[in-house]
Amino acid sequence: MRTLAGSGVAHAAAVCEPDASRLDAACAELACAPAVCPSFEELIAQPLDGIVIATPNALHEAQARAALARGLPVFCQKPLALSRAGIERLVALAQEKGVALGVDWSYRCLAGMRELRRRIQDGAIGDVVAAELCFHNAYGPDAAWYYDVERSGGGCLLDLGCHLLDLCHWLLGLSGADDVHARCFHAGRRLEPPVQAAEDCVLAAIEYSSGARVHLACSWRAAAGRGAVIGCRAFGTRGGAEIANVGGSFYDFEVAITRGTERELLGAPPDAWPGRALIEWAHALPGSGAGELDGLAETAGVIDRIYGRRVQGAR
Repeated sequence: MRTLAGSGVAHAAAVCEPDASRLDAACAELACAPAVCPSFEELIAQPLDGIVIATPNALHEAQARAALARGLPVFCQKPLALSRAGIERLVALAQEKGVALGVDWSYRCLAGMRELRRRIQDGAIGDVVAAELCFHNAYGPDAAWYYDVERSGGGCLLDLGCHLLDLCHWLLGLSGADDVHARCFHAGRRLEPPVQAAEDCVLAAIEYSSGARVHLACSWRAAAGRGAVIGCRAFGTRGGAEIANVGGSFYDFEVAITRGTERELLGAPPDAWPGRALIEWAHALPGSGAGELDGLAETAGVIDRIYGRRVQGAR
C-alpha cells in the first residue's frame, strides 16, 4: 500500500484490516485517510477502480472470485489459489467479466528480466536442457498463519520455491510436467503425501515433455551462512541464463546471459523492484483481460504434484 500510494498512480480509497494496530500503522503513512471497512464484503462494495488482496493464502481464491464477480479488477499476492483448478476458474472469470487480474510474481520484474525473457524467446540459449533452482532462507516467516496449513496451504514451497517455478514456466517457457518426484520435510522428518503440514524443506526433480529436467531445493531456517541463497540457473543448447542474489541479500539480484566462461549482465543493483508488479497493474487500469498470467496454471499444477495432491491425468 505504501508503494502504491507513493507512486502517484493511485491512492488507497478504502481498506479492510482486522488487526487494529496494523490498520493504524498503515493508515498513518497515507496522505489521505481511507474509508475503513469492517468486512471484505463491504470493501468490495465501495466505488473502487481495483482491489489489492494481501491476506493469508487460503482466502485468496474466494476473495478474488467475489471481487471479479462484481467486475472489480484484482491484484493478488501469490498464490492466486491453492490449486491449479482454482486458478483456472479465476482466470476464466476474469476473462468472462473483461477485467484485469494480476498476481504478484515479483521476480518477473527484476531489472533485466524482461530482456532476458525476450532473448530466450528469440533463441539466445537454444533449447533448455536443465535448470537448477534454489531458495534457501536463513529465517522463517514471522506471522503465525504461515505455519497453519489450513490458512497457508503449504510451507516454504508456497512461500519461496513457487517464485522459481514461475520463472521456469514464464521465463524459460517450460510446460507439460511429465514426471515430478519430490520429498517434503518438517524439522527433519519426511512428510508423506498428500502433505498436510507446513513443510520447511522441499527437494524436487521435474521432467518436462521437452525432455528438460529441473531440480528445485527450497527451505526455511537454512544454515546458509547468509540471509538467503537464491538462484535460477538454466542451461541450454547454445547458452545459459542466470538469476542470483548478491551477498546473501533478499533484494539485490544480478540477471545474466551466459556463454561458456562469459557472462553478460542484463540487470544489477541498485534496483527498486519490490512493488513494481503492482505499479504496472495499476498503470494498466482501467483495463481488461486476465493480465500477464503466462505459466500460472503450469506452476500451480507442479505444486499440486509436489504436495502429492490428486491431479487428473498426473502420473
